[in-house]
Amino acid sequence: MDLRDSRQAQLPARTVLTSADIDRVLTRIAYEILEANKGGTDLVLMGIPRRGYPLARRLAAKIAAADPTVHAEAITGQLDVTMFRDDLAHQPTRPPYPTQLPPSGIDGKVVVLVDDVLYSGRTIRAALDALIDLGRPRAVRLAVLVDRGHRELPIRADHVGKNLPTAAVEKVRVRLAETDSPALDEVVIEGTA
Repeated sequence: MDLRDSRQAQLPARTVLTSADIDRVLTRIAYEILEANKGGTDLVLMGIPRRGYPLARRLAAKIAAADPTVHAEAITGQLDVTMFRDDLAHQPTRPPYPTQLPPSGIDGKVVVLVDDVLYSGRTIRAALDALIDLGRPRAVRLAVLVDRGHRELPIRADHVGKNLPTAAVEKVRVRLAETDSPALDEVVIEGTA
C-alpha cells in the first residue's frame, strides 16, 4: 500500500446543495434562459441522461410557468450520448437511453443542453456530436447544476447553478428524486482528507 494512501482518511459526505437550494438555482437558471433567449420562442431543452433529463423537465416546467406561451412537454427532449463518448473502451458498459426529440425538432431552434455536473467537458463534447447528427440548431447553450472545474476541453457553461471548486480526488454526487434512492434532492461532495 502506498504511504500516501494510508494517510488519506475518507471524509464524510458534505452536503453543498439541499432540495430547497436546487429548486432555487433551477428557478434562477430558468429565468436566465428566458432572458438570454428573449422569451420562450424557438427554445428546446435537451437533457443528458441520467440526471440531466429530469433537470431539463424541471427547468421546462419553470419556464412554462414564467412564459404562458411555452408548453413544458413541447420544449423538452432527452439526448443520449453513449455512442458518441470517447471513453467507451475505458468505462463499464452502460445502457443507452432513448433519444427523444421534442415534437418541433431542433432545426433552427436554440437548444439548451442540460446536465447535472460539468467536469472534464467530454460528455458535452459527445452531446454536441450527437446533437449535430439530429439536426441543425440555430444556437447551442449549456446549463448545468454544478460546475466543478478540471476541464480537459474548451467547454464553458452558459448557465450554472453552483460553481464548486473541487479536488480531482473528490466526487460530486447529485441525487434527484426521479433517479435515485432514497428519493431526495441533494448535491454532496465525497472525498479524502
